[in-house]
Amino acid sequence: MKTKNHKILAQGKKELHKRLVPKAWADQPAPMFQAVNLHYEMSEKSRAIGFGGIGAIHTMVTRLGLDQAINEHLSLLKVHVPYFESDHMLNIAYNVVTGGTRMSSSN
Repeated sequence: MKTKNHKILAQGKKELHKRLVPKAWADQPAPMFQAVNLHYEMSEKSRAIGFGGIGAIHTMVTRLGLDQAINEHLSLLKVHVPYFESDHMLNIAYNVVTGGTRMSSSN
Protein backbone atom coordinates (compact mmCIF):
# COMPACT_ATOMS: atom_id res chain seq x y z
CA MET A 1 0.00 0.00 0.00
CA LYS A 2 1.22 3.47 -0.77
CA THR A 3 2.49 5.70 2.05
CA LYS A 4 -0.26 8.22 1.30
CA ASN A 5 -2.92 5.55 1.84
CA HIS A 6 -1.37 4.56 5.18
CA LYS A 7 -1.48 8.18 6.30
CA ILE A 8 -5.13 8.53 5.30
CA LEU A 9 -6.06 5.34 7.17
CA ALA A 10 -4.05 6.36 10.23
CA GLN A 11 -5.72 9.78 10.28
CA GLY A 12 -9.15 8.13 10.02
CA LYS A 13 -8.37 5.82 12.95
CA LYS A 14 -7.16 8.77 15.00
CA GLU A 15 -10.36 10.75 14.32
CA LEU A 16 -12.53 7.72 15.11
CA HIS A 17 -10.73 7.18 18.41
CA LYS A 18 -11.30 10.82 19.39
CA ARG A 19 -15.05 10.50 18.65
CA LEU A 20 -15.34 7.31 20.69
CA VAL A 21 -13.71 8.69 23.84
CA PRO A 22 -16.44 9.07 26.49
CA LYS A 23 -17.46 12.67 27.09
CA ALA A 24 -17.26 14.04 30.62
CA TRP A 25 -20.55 15.95 30.56
CA ALA A 26 -21.75 17.57 33.75
CA ASP A 27 -25.40 17.21 34.77
CA GLN A 28 -27.25 19.94 32.89
CA PRO A 29 -29.42 22.41 34.84
CA ALA A 30 -31.90 22.99 31.99
CA PRO A 31 -33.04 21.33 28.75
CA MET A 32 -30.87 21.88 25.69
CA PHE A 33 -33.85 22.95 23.54
CA GLN A 34 -34.34 26.56 24.54
CA ALA A 35 -36.90 29.05 23.27
CA VAL A 36 -35.19 32.01 21.68
CA ASN A 37 -36.38 35.34 20.38
CA LEU A 38 -37.31 34.51 16.78
CA HIS A 39 -37.66 36.94 13.89
CA TYR A 40 -39.11 35.95 10.54
CA GLU A 41 -38.35 37.93 7.40
CA MET A 42 -39.43 37.67 3.79
CA SER A 43 -37.20 38.34 0.85
CA GLU A 44 -37.92 38.78 -2.84
CA LYS A 45 -34.68 37.11 -3.93
CA SER A 46 -34.38 34.04 -1.74
CA ARG A 47 -36.56 31.06 -0.98
CA ALA A 48 -36.89 29.28 2.31
CA ILE A 49 -37.81 25.77 3.32
CA GLY A 50 -41.26 25.09 4.71
CA PHE A 51 -39.98 24.03 8.11
CA GLY A 52 -38.94 27.48 9.30
CA GLY A 53 -42.02 27.48 11.55
CA ILE A 54 -40.58 24.81 13.84
CA GLY A 55 -39.09 27.62 15.92
CA ALA A 56 -42.56 29.08 16.39
CA ILE A 57 -43.87 25.65 17.37
CA HIS A 58 -41.11 25.29 19.94
CA THR A 59 -41.89 28.74 21.32
CA MET A 60 -45.53 27.65 21.71
CA VAL A 61 -44.47 24.40 23.41
CA THR A 62 -42.32 26.38 25.85
CA ARG A 63 -45.02 28.95 26.62
CA LEU A 64 -47.57 26.20 27.24
CA GLY A 65 -45.11 24.50 29.58
CA LEU A 66 -45.21 21.22 27.68
CA ASP A 67 -41.45 20.80 27.93
CA GLN A 68 -41.57 21.25 31.72
CA ALA A 69 -44.52 18.85 32.01
CA ILE A 70 -42.58 16.21 30.07
CA ASN A 71 -39.59 16.61 32.39
CA GLU A 72 -41.77 16.44 35.51
CA HIS A 73 -43.85 13.41 34.50
CA LEU A 74 -41.43 11.33 32.45
CA SER A 75 -38.44 9.88 34.23
CA LEU A 76 -36.18 8.02 31.83
CA LEU A 77 -32.74 9.42 32.55
CA LYS A 78 -30.82 9.21 35.83
CA VAL A 79 -28.48 12.03 34.82
CA HIS A 80 -29.06 14.70 32.19
CA VAL A 81 -25.82 14.54 30.26
CA PRO A 82 -26.49 16.69 28.32
CA TYR A 83 -30.13 16.12 27.32
CA PHE A 84 -33.39 16.10 29.30
CA GLU A 85 -36.37 13.85 28.59
CA SER A 86 -38.13 16.76 26.86
CA ASP A 87 -35.17 17.21 24.51
CA HIS A 88 -35.50 13.60 23.33
CA MET A 89 -39.31 13.57 23.12
CA LEU A 90 -39.58 16.94 21.37
CA ASN A 91 -36.86 15.93 18.92
CA ILE A 92 -38.98 12.91 17.91
CA ALA A 93 -42.15 15.03 17.70
CA TYR A 94 -40.46 17.75 15.64
CA ASN A 95 -39.09 15.09 13.30
CA VAL A 96 -42.65 13.90 12.64
CA VAL A 97 -43.98 17.46 12.27
CA THR A 98 -41.37 18.25 9.63
CA GLY A 99 -42.16 15.15 7.62
CA GLY A 100 -39.35 12.93 8.86
CA THR A 101 -39.74 9.26 8.01
CA ARG A 102 -36.93 7.72 10.05
CA MET A 103 -34.71 8.48 13.02
CA SER A 104 -31.37 8.07 11.23
CA SER A 105 -30.04 8.16 7.72
CA SER A 106 -28.69 4.60 7.84
CA ASN A 107 -30.65 1.83 6.12
